[in-house]
Amino acid sequence: MSEPSLAIRKFSDLANPTRFLALVATIWPWLAGLTLCLFAAGLYLSFTTTGDYQQGETVRIMYVHVPAAWLSMMCYSVMALSALGTLVWRHPLADVSAKAAAPIGACFTLVALITGSLWGKPMWGTWWVWDARLTSVFVLFLMYLGLIALGRAMDDPTRAAKVSAVLILVGFVNIPIIKFSVEWWNTLHQPASVIRMDGPTIDPEFLWPLIVMAVAFTLLFFTLHILAMRNEILRRRIAVLRRHAARAAGRTGGAA
Repeated sequence: MSEPSLAIRKFSDLANPTRFLALVATIWPWLAGLTLCLFAAGLYLSFTTTGDYQQGETVRIMYVHVPAAWLSMMCYSVMALSALGTLVWRHPLADVSAKAAAPIGACFTLVALITGSLWGKPMWGTWWVWDARLTSVFVLFLMYLGLIALGRAMDDPTRAAKVSAVLILVGFVNIPIIKFSVEWWNTLHQPASVIRMDGPTIDPEFLWPLIVMAVAFTLLFFTLHILAMRNEILRRRIAVLRRHAARAAGRTGGAA
């Protein structure tokens, strides 16, 4: 068997929930440890940098706000890929991935909104303004809550997975709106200063702590995501066992 075919086969093996659970049991302690180390390094760098000459000490909120905002969009992008996996490839774990990611994405989005308000008050003089980026991120938060509620409201898992996947893909249009809102409309947010074609415009003293914290937040997401997927798989197995037990009890009662 060729190496590409072997790699594809190993990747497809992860469609088996039992193999996926074994993989999670192996890697999650390492991911968690690396995440803690990066958070320790990132927080140390964040509090040892000097304050900005304009923003003062409030600039340190950036090291939480910006990674949380990035992760709020990345998490929804992961859900969109999972939705494609549900509708197109019918991957057994695609719906598990999307359902597990929704609460995590909602938490990151809420953190971005709260820290943004804390940062905006001294800079803008108000806790909230209905500009394009703030409004679109708030809409993203509501989308997360709606998808969570939908998944819990529908009893049929298969139908819930398909309906959720369609809504996720429709809602993905909001992600480029969030990303490019500062360029398309006049907003209080500054344009991109890290990921740019001509390179970052932010001072290296602030850039490196921000990068470390962004990587730490990203690893935190993947750690929480695989653990949430594990819990969702186990929850579904327990639900199946309970249904089988109820049917068996019903047949036993009917025979008696």
